[in-house]
Amino acid sequence: MKDIDVLIEALPYIKKFHDKKILIKYGGHAMVDDEAKSSTARDTVLLKYVGMKPLIVHGGGPEISRSMDKLGKEPKFIKGLRVTDEETMEIIEMVLVGKISTEIVSELIKHDGEAISLSGKDSSLIFAHKKGASKIDEEIVDLGLVGEVDCVNTDLLEMFIENDYIPVISPVGIDEDGNSLNLNADTAAGEVASAIDAEKLIILTDVPGVLRDPNDPDSLIQKIRISEVPKLIEDGVISGGMIPKIETCVKAIENGVKSCHIIDGRKKHSLLLEIFTTDGIGTMIFE
Repeated sequence: MKDIDVLIEALPYIKKFHDKKILIKYGGHAMVDDEAKSSTARDTVLLKYVGMKPLIVHGGGPEISRSMDKLGKEPKFIKGLRVTDEETMEIIEMVLVGKISTEIVSELIKHDGEAISLSGKDSSLIFAHKKGASKIDEEIVDLGLVGEVDCVNTDLLEMFIENDYIPVISPVGIDEDGNSLNLNADTAAGEVASAIDAEKLIILTDVPGVLRDPNDPDSLIQKIRISEVPKLIEDGVISGGMIPKIETCVKAIENGVKSCHIIDGRKKHSLLLEIFTTDGIGTMIFE
């Protein structure tokens, strides 16, 4: 009977999110490990079949670094941030658009989900401008072809969603001169979620969520109001790579996304547990 209980528990959520857009940011384990890749794709297709409208934005940092290695291109970082010259940008596009995006589409199709691979350049899907030089620790830093999002072509996405496709979006932007720009995948996911009026933004990571004590996986903070975020950053609870993720969530909520979730992509079916169960599994950020 336990299986039935699970279905009964899921029903209110299936009703609540029917016809709603759910933006899932694929990252970390969910993109590297074959079993996790397949499982995440299947769960995404399940969302589609119970009446939701999933969209995917994916990253690809480790894969980009690996490909640069193979091609003998030395990655350059300033203060921990990747510098993108033209040659690096070519490799980024090759990996994100040519490889990762199409692999995700293949997984979705394998589980009977109609999916389409899009880069931010397709029909100016993600229109961006080059980020200006900025001051980091008293040093002026120019990261090269790194972009900031100006606007998202929602008409294109709506067309695919209305025709039952799952859009799989690579975080490559295009500027007014037609140049490619490297975008932060979390930021791009937040911008797309806001533009299409998504119900949820779900960020798959390799951590359980926001932990009160980073060494204690049981110290998960299940819910955070956006008003609590500055204090949590100040206290060092939200730190390092979690800061930009949380800032993306805060901005998305301020722009109309109902809730954001940071969940552990290493856990099997974390996506379904977060959406369909009362307790959820990661950290939910809301207004």
